[in-house]
Amino acid sequence: MTNPQDDQDTQAPHPTSDAPPPGCPAHAARLYGPDFRRRPAETYQRIRHESGQVAPVLLEGDIDAWFVLGYRETRQVLSDVETFGRDPRRWNGWDSVPPDWPLLPWVAYSPMMTFTEGEEHRQRATAVGEALATIDPFVLRGHCERFADQLIDKFAASGKADLVYDYIYSVPTLATAELFGLSDEEAGLEALAGGLTVSFLSNEEAIAGQQHVAAYVAELVKAKRDAPGPDLTSQFILNTPDLTEEQQTADLMVLMAAALPLTSYWIGNTLRLMLTDERFAMTLSGNRRSIGEAMNEVLWADSPLQNLIGRYATRDTALGGRRIRTGDLVVLGLAAANADPLLWPDTPVGHGGNHAHVSFSGGDYGCPAGGPETARIIAETAIEVLLDRVPDLTLAVAPEELRWVDSFWYRCLESLPVTFSPTAVNAG
Repeated sequence: MTNPQDDQDTQAPHPTSDAPPPGCPAHAARLYGPDFRRRPAETYQRIRHESGQVAPVLLEGDIDAWFVLGYRETRQVLSDVETFGRDPRRWNGWDSVPPDWPLLPWVAYSPMMTFTEGEEHRQRATAVGEALATIDPFVLRGHCERFADQLIDKFAASGKADLVYDYIYSVPTLATAELFGLSDEEAGLEALAGGLTVSFLSNEEAIAGQQHVAAYVAELVKAKRDAPGPDLTSQFILNTPDLTEEQQTADLMVLMAAALPLTSYWIGNTLRLMLTDERFAMTLSGNRRSIGEAMNEVLWADSPLQNLIGRYATRDTALGGRRIRTGDLVVLGLAAANADPLLWPDTPVGHGGNHAHVSFSGGDYGCPAGGPETARIIAETAIEVLLDRVPDLTLAVAPEELRWVDSFWYRCLESLPVTFSPTAVNAG
């Protein structure tokens, strides 16, 4: 894993205001392809070294954008909602976007809260936060402990597992079903989890994946409007009587995307860290604090959410020495910002106790209140129960053999094979 301090010797140039526009082939780096997928941290480091804290880049399909790598510049964009808006209809690059663009599902305008601004956004974010506030953290932890034990029971006696397929996705999926009042029918939950996952992939399945999720959640909203229950979906619907079914469906999709893929990847990246980094591996069997430290380390140095599209300039402006023109797309490189060498002193001190990362975005348009804490409870509980039940987990392949999912948005493993001492499962 790359530590932010590894970038300390990288001195970014100071671009002039006469820098070329985004997309110039001679200057723009590509944020896609196998090299980017395998070594994103190295890609960010190279872009910073060659182009500075704000750089022209090409997204999948060679679509032009500005990429923000600097921590200070990222905070500036997140806080200046007047200059950097969220409505993608402002984008001046739509003419170059093909209808099958794999990033389209979460970029094209829809009635999602993520595309709202101003008072409308505040009202909808508040409604989400109030719904999340009804979650009892102790009850949620208890549910997650039960789900984790049930899943571990299925592979504990075998002495081996692929944690991605057997555990990492499953705990958040079951927690999502419990929170949102979903049917516990296994095939339906797997289809929902699969649809959310592929909607963030950089391939042709992304659009179909999101469409499947939208249809699933739309049916859920209809059912809960007719017959509310003691669940997050019903509470959100009650909190938003002025929203249409389409708007409620869209906002719940955003919440589920955070509860499922994002939380799963936080679990997976943390377990990978604890299995490959001796600072954490030596404390697998007992030191509870090391789990929290590992989870925080991942948010800084191996963030599950890597990049965010995005913001759209509402007027001509300057950012990091670059001229940003009205309608330009600004991509927030959250992982790159967390690794900004200007953040860290010359002597590496690690990330202990420092929670100022931007892995959950930030500012007025950041994650709704309660969202990160809910994800943390699910992820932390899943990791704790696994390490309690299977304390001698060992990676079954060399760390460099692990493969990463092809996603511009997320940093996540395709598989995480492990071995351990088989244990008997107590009946009942």
